[in-house]
Amino acid sequence: MTDFLNECQGGVTAAQGFQAGGVYCGIRKAKKDIALISSQAPAVTAAVFTLNKTQAAPILVDKKQLAQSQLCSAIIVNSGNANACTGERGLQDAWTMIKTTAQALNVPEQQVLVASTGVIGQYLPMDKVIAGINDVATKLSKDGHQDAAEAIMTTDTFQKEVAVQYTSGTATITIGGMAKGSGMIAPNMATMLAFITTDAVIEHSALASALHTANSRSFNRLSVDGDTSTNDMAAIMANGLAQNKKITEGTEEYSKFVTALEYVLVKLAKMIARDGEGATKLIEVVVAGAHTEEEAVQAARAVANSNLVKTAMHGADANWGRILCAVGYSGIDFDPARVAISFNELPVLNPNYEIVLNEDEAKKILSQDHIIINVNLHQGSASACFYTCDLSKEYVHINASYRS
Repeated sequence: MTDFLNECQGGVTAAQGFQAGGVYCGIRKAKKDIALISSQAPAVTAAVFTLNKTQAAPILVDKKQLAQSQLCSAIIVNSGNANACTGERGLQDAWTMIKTTAQALNVPEQQVLVASTGVIGQYLPMDKVIAGINDVATKLSKDGHQDAAEAIMTTDTFQKEVAVQYTSGTATITIGGMAKGSGMIAPNMATMLAFITTDAVIEHSALASALHTANSRSFNRLSVDGDTSTNDMAAIMANGLAQNKKITEGTEEYSKFVTALEYVLVKLAKMIARDGEGATKLIEVVVAGAHTEEEAVQAARAVANSNLVKTAMHGADANWGRILCAVGYSGIDFDPARVAISFNELPVLNPNYEIVLNEDEAKKILSQDHIIINVNLHQGSASACFYTCDLSKEYVHINASYRS
């Protein structure tokens, strides 16, 4: 239940004590490419990172930062260059970004995280990056969330922000976030880049657990093209300025916090799916009637990652056989004869292979920009949802000329 939540404006600066900014420094040809998030009070911080064995320098550096300090005062982000596969020089550049940010904001170096996104295998133009960091540090504001959300974009076509508020005792807790991601999306921890801020007072262990839970039901159920990036990262900062009673695991307030956080992350995940490179449709794959939630996720992931399903959705082709086929190779144990499939609320296949497809009605539904593929396995009570998009010729065009 999310009826206790109220959406609000402000993204990563909606919560008390956070400022942000975004500027152009010259990494990219013309668009903003340096973003900064800052908290006026050191924030308890947790993060999840890509499980790709090829990990970008910022990922390696941030793991060391969080191993020595659970507090973070700022996150510096660049777009246009992933700083991945850049060896020792890339690591030194990431540390330089941290050091420069710490000096510009007068905060301890161990309280700064760094993130990068863009082309793999190129060195950062550090003279421009350093100048950009010093510039954005002077332009932080409560209204800077939109500039920051714009500055982390690569092939994204729109900014991705959301924020919610709810009451905890006499306090008001706010959770806000921004994300970027359009291609190379098949997270195995988080999405491309996601940054969440909150003014909640919460134990570090509870914050980390909440992020893990909410992430597993949002970004880890998201796929655009099946590629897991070298730079995937999601971080959450909690500065405690809401002055609520400290949230600990196993309490009602913890459950409310997880629900609110999951709401924010799911909204961001859906935005990323809707903005998939070349995409024209947001697709939700809902698998119900599974033995376990894990099996439901496994089946839904197979359908969401199927290029045959995604191209059929792009062409508004009600080819339900591709969906059943994907569930079949997902690796779960099920009886295909018991499966029912529908598009939104329109049944197309009933159990015992009873085909009830109305081609004209299905065409109308699949021509919309939001499609829900429902698959009921009829063998249990568990369910799960996965988020994806259609696959178009434009995806090939974008990725055939990504570096140009």
